[in-house]
Amino acid sequence: QVQPVESGGDLVQAGGSLRLSCAASGRNFSFNVMGWYRQAPGKQRELVATAARAGSRNYADSVKGRFTISRDYAKNMVYLQMNSLKPEDTAVYYCNVKSDMGTDYWGKGTLVTVSS
Repeated sequence: QVQPVESGGDLVQAGGSLRLSCAASGRNFSFNVMGWYRQAPGKQRELVATAARAGSRNYADSVKGRFTISRDYAKNMVYLQMNSLKPEDTAVYYCNVKSDMGTDYWGKGTLVTVSS
């Protein structure tokens, strides 16, 4: 069974930076896409960034130029470097990994709070 585990959420002032990490355990699993989603209070979950094994990267328009996603293929980890944080970035951030069979696995989330 695959269980992504996020870490790195915290309270930070506007303009600050945070780095989120996600470790996706699972013996003999190879993940096609790893990424980050977020859900703010009262809003639907939305895509933040994804990283495909082939190398492509995809970002939400709202985070382009501020957030960077990266992967450690050997460790099955994915990171999200978040710079120039804004209060509207406040949300629970979820790690998502998609196996080669197309199955989605979700972490339990890590809270990012950006104060103004």
